[in-house]
Amino acid sequence: MAAPSECGGGCGLAWYRRPVFRLTMLLFAVSSLPTATALIEGLYCGTEICYDVLGVTRDAVKADIARAYRQLARRYHPDRFRAGDPGLAGETQESAHARFLLIATAYETLKDEETRKDYDYMLDNPEEYYQHYYAYYSRRLAPKVDVRVVILVTICAISIFQYYSWHSSYNEAINYLVTLPKYRIQATEIAKQQGLLNRPKEKGKNRRSKEEIREQGEEVIRDIIKTKIDIKGGYQKPNLSDILLCQIVLFPYFLAKYVAWYVSWLYKFTICREEYGELEKLYIIRRNMKMSESQFDSLDDPTRESFLNRRLWIRENYEVYKLEQEEEMKIKMANDPRMKRYRRWMRNEGPGRLTFMDD
Repeated sequence: MAAPSECGGGCGLAWYRRPVFRLTMLLFAVSSLPTATALIEGLYCGTEICYDVLGVTRDAVKADIARAYRQLARRYHPDRFRAGDPGLAGETQESAHARFLLIATAYETLKDEETRKDYDYMLDNPEEYYQHYYAYYSRRLAPKVDVRVVILVTICAISIFQYYSWHSSYNEAINYLVTLPKYRIQATEIAKQQGLLNRPKEKGKNRRSKEEIREQGEEVIRDIIKTKIDIKGGYQKPNLSDILLCQIVLFPYFLAKYVAWYVSWLYKFTICREEYGELEKLYIIRRNMKMSESQFDSLDDPTRESFLNRRLWIRENYEVYKLEQEEEMKIKMANDPRMKRYRRWMRNEGPGRLTFMDD
């Protein structure tokens, strides 16, 4: 009689704990997972391989890819498609058009070295889904225009607008000076001395009308004012070297020039203790007043001469001058009729409105 089993009735269920069973179940679970594939719908050529679409190998050079694309494009192009063509048996207008789009997509993918590199990596590493999506859409959505080109075009546009505005301001200044008797009389005298207005009388067909003679005289006066009068400040004559594009191109030169000037200033006036000249004094005055070069140049000569007479390049003298200007401004505003009307309105109507709002 056989001896009874030591494990009793539970030994029949112990087989699932054996290593062989565990390995079998693991293989079954792995085989049931979806297989990783490099052909992802929506990326590149979708479920087809771009190399197979063009009929080339992965080792094909760019010239072979371009040649294959041209041949297929001529065959499947919608404008060249003909139903019943022996080479396109079974193709319809719609299927040929879809095939042409796929061919174009394959060519766009393989003609660019960076895109082709990403595509080959996807074929060799099909399990990295997220990286493939990122690489595809990052290149697809990236701007196609070089940022450097955009910056250059923007700078050129700003420079053109800057020069045009500057030129318009200069012409407005000239038109205004032509109407001032002071400059007009001086320009007329210069024109007469140079014989520009003393024209001999014309006869026959070459005789001009009074209007034409007057317009020519105005143009002569205008040209003399342009050449004889130095307009400074924001209305000065346009200079190409001052526009943004030239400033950027010539920046190393201006930087070197400024460094040389600064070193020379330190050597002459800090180390050697030389006295300031007139230009240096005007520069220090302009810096104390916190005025730009164009603003300071727009001041008339008597005003700048008064600055020199008051020795405003000395900081203490400038502080006294500044206080005087503030006091004069206060007195001027106190005597201004518009300020008086405003204060009267505030006394009569302002408090009443505030009280009404508070109520």
